[in-house]
Amino acid sequence: MKAESNPQGSPGAPRSLPRAVGFLGSTAIVVGTIIGSGIFLVPHDVARQVGSVRTLMLVWILGGVLALGGALGTVAVIIKQELLLPFIGGIFVIEALSVMLQVGSYKLRKKRIFKMAPLHHHFELIGWSESKIIVRFWIVALVFALFSLTTLKLR
Repeated sequence: MKAESNPQGSPGAPRSLPRAVGFLGSTAIVVGTIIGSGIFLVPHDVARQVGSVRTLMLVWILGGVLALGGALGTVAVIIKQELLLPFIGGIFVIEALSVMLQVGSYKLRKKRIFKMAPLHHHFELIGWSESKIIVRFWIVALVFALFSLTTLKLR
């Protein structure tokens, strides 16, 4: 007697995943690696060891901040959610827009919108403590992140 062919393969053989799931799975691995590596980024320890703010900024730029932003943009393109990027990086967009508005306003009207740009310096000059600004920005970033997650759809 001839054995019937099993459409799913032999019982012990691994199933092959559809191509899209395999691609998204590998994207998830890359994203997980980036998030996992972020656990070990401790800027304050680096600042103490380096001693110079300029050198610290160079370490951050060369150490992967640009690469992380590029990876974030690449993942957004891969999952076809490019329009979510301004919401994912909401605080950074607001900070950049505050500088653009300040420069444009001063060049056109000779008046400033904020006491100082970027926006976090404006809050410092109106009397907010640095820790208060940081916590408020964390909350706003969390709101942007939650909004991005609620609108994210993987097809």
